[in-house]
Amino acid sequence: VQLQASGGGVVQAGGSLRLSCAASGRMYSRYNMAWFRQAPGKEREFAAGTSRSGGRVTYADSVKGRFTISRNNDKSIVYLQMNSLKPEDTAIYFCAADWAISSAPIYDASSQYEYWGQGTQVTVSS
Repeated sequence: VQLQASGGGVVQAGGSLRLSCAASGRMYSRYNMAWFRQAPGKEREFAAGTSRSGGRVTYADSVKGRFTISRNNDKSIVYLQMNSLKPEDTAIYFCAADWAISSAPIYDASSQYEYWGQGTQVTVSS
């Protein structure tokens, strides 16, 4: 599967952005999907993840209550709605796919994900 992330940009603190990750290839619905982010000088970290059907989601504590992950399997797209953005949310955001059975956990470790998009820059100004 190939992943293409988009939707990044520059926004003021308190603002919102919606990221999209479009997938090409077959059997998109067989993948757990996640968003990771990497700030300058820091390691890549998990932000949010969703199960194959979208019925289960999980978030990092740092974004819980502000970010919402969702997916549309008919269109092979996963979204990350980001509200109440903070300067510390500034990072390159990557989408990732993990081939999984229906009951598989949503991993927060980047090593568990086989496919990655190219990243989209999000900059939040104070």
